[in-house]
Amino acid sequence: MQTRTFQAVNMAEAMQLVKAELGPDAMIISSRKERRKGLLGFFTKPVFRIVATVDTAPQRNVAHYRETVGREETTRDEFRNAMLEPLARELKELRERVDSLLVKESSTRQESAPAATATRSEGGDVAPGKDFSQREEANSEILELKKLLLESVQGETVGAFPGFSRDPRVTAGNLACAATDLSKKETASLARVSATLHEAGLVEASIHVLLEKVKSSGKQIDGEEDLRGLLKESLDATIKCSGPIRLKKNGTKIVALVGPTGVGKTTTIAKLAALYTIGRKAKIALVTIDTFRVGAVEQLKTYSKIMGVPLEVASTPKELEKALAAHTDKDLVLIDTVGRSPKDKDTIEGLRSMLDSSFTIETHLCVAATTRERELRGIVESFGALPISRLLFTKLDESSSFGSIVNLQIENKLPLSYFTRGQRVPEDIEPASGKKVAELILGEY
Repeated sequence: MQTRTFQAVNMAEAMQLVKAELGPDAMIISSRKERRKGLLGFFTKPVFRIVATVDTAPQRNVAHYRETVGREETTRDEFRNAMLEPLARELKELRERVDSLLVKESSTRQESAPAATATRSEGGDVAPGKDFSQREEANSEILELKKLLLESVQGETVGAFPGFSRDPRVTAGNLACAATDLSKKETASLARVSATLHEAGLVEASIHVLLEKVKSSGKQIDGEEDLRGLLKESLDATIKCSGPIRLKKNGTKIVALVGPTGVGKTTTIAKLAALYTIGRKAKIALVTIDTFRVGAVEQLKTYSKIMGVPLEVASTPKELEKALAAHTDKDLVLIDTVGRSPKDKDTIEGLRSMLDSSFTIETHLCVAATTRERELRGIVESFGALPISRLLFTKLDESSSFGSIVNLQIENKLPLSYFTRGQRVPEDIEPASGKKVAELILGEY
């Protein structure tokens, strides 16, 4: 790579020097306006200093000790081509538009100068209105383009690539030469929070959505604390939660928990039953169709005896229909299902047929917060064959990263219903909320 420093009396001239020396593919690393040293601080003029770089063709004969550097540059090139190429094209177009407006303004000024001289020679007064309005129009367009340039860098570089936000070469405040001190301060705060979100496990798309909400709020950002407060508000407004199970005024609410093996569906059923039996004084019935797992029925029988609620066991769709019909006088019926592998489409289709009832069943997909995000996406996709209406996250106490909660909700638009942590019944369960998600993401839980 070739890096050069350019100095000129104005930004347009500096940009022309960059293009002349390094070509149109040059990238701006930093730019600043400064004053030359003068006599006791007087008689100084401002200058614009730009540091730019351009990739050079790799040499064919490379010394052995340079091989590692060559690989690093290749990786960097691949990242830029794959991730930053669209941003580079957009910034290049904006710079070209700014340059064209500067040229337009300069030509307009030159054309107006002879006319003004001729007018003075004739003894008339100069009417600067037209020339002034043209300059004002050009300047307003330039300012608007600079604003777009800054917003583009902030939205794409800081929001989409948080891992690189601390590198001065890709900081919005350095790339956007017209950034004010305030915008640089906001950009730095955005970068820090973006890095926090990235460390929490949020993907680029989710980070971009949240930071856009923060920036579009219109509230002044004086520091990181203000930004974190706005981020909490944005999470609360963005993350869709269904709240606790809503009982019907007239009729029976039926809820089924489905999901992979080992995510804690049976324990969660017991927690919900205790929550509504003890806390809401509701009439509850339990139904299990998990007749495959050893001890599953016995475990739920133990819970039902302790809470004093009836338990039905069904192994066919007809038996399930009969069990539901027998408890139409109940406020809530909770159905425990057998765990299914997301890779076994036949068994998931069998579960869909089992739950295809004449009764309306609200289906919650239970997933563990400890599951890797790629596997979580596969689970949601596989169980999408069922009429899933809610997402329920378990085992929050065993996880240290909660970004997948935000990512899955934003991607799939499924509202969150409950969070569970621990084995205590019914203490270790709570309705999901955007506020709780914000606490998890920002490490304030």
